[in-house]
Amino acid sequence: MALDWLDFDFSGDEEGHGSFDAMAAALTAQLPALQAEVLRVLAWAEHVFGAPAPLEEGGAWDYELQGVQEVATPLDVSVDLSAHKIALQPGTSASPRFTLSLTVTGSEDFCDAFRAEFGVDS
Repeated sequence: MALDWLDFDFSGDEEGHGSFDAMAAALTAQLPALQAEVLRVLAWAEHVFGAPAPLEEGGAWDYELQGVQEVATPLDVSVDLSAHKIALQPGTSASPRFTLSLTVTGSEDFCDAFRAEFGVDS
């Protein structure tokens, strides 16, 4: 299944467990597509491996999802060299940007299936 928003990096441990980490940022109009892709990944994992649960408690997979909304406000900058001063005046704020960070962890079998499903290199 091709992913447009999430580009996962993999890290594993000596027990065969692994983590897939991805971060993606979207503007307001793009946010539904990013959210849909995150949900598609999680729905696949739940469909194939059951409900998420911590690996320490016998789960095959688990996840953590975090989000941040940022609004950039450009600054109008003017320099007065003779006075050795820089003046900063806030300009018009840009549209908010939403960043989602997804970490999916799993057993060795889960990691193998995840790589195959989403084309993630080791």
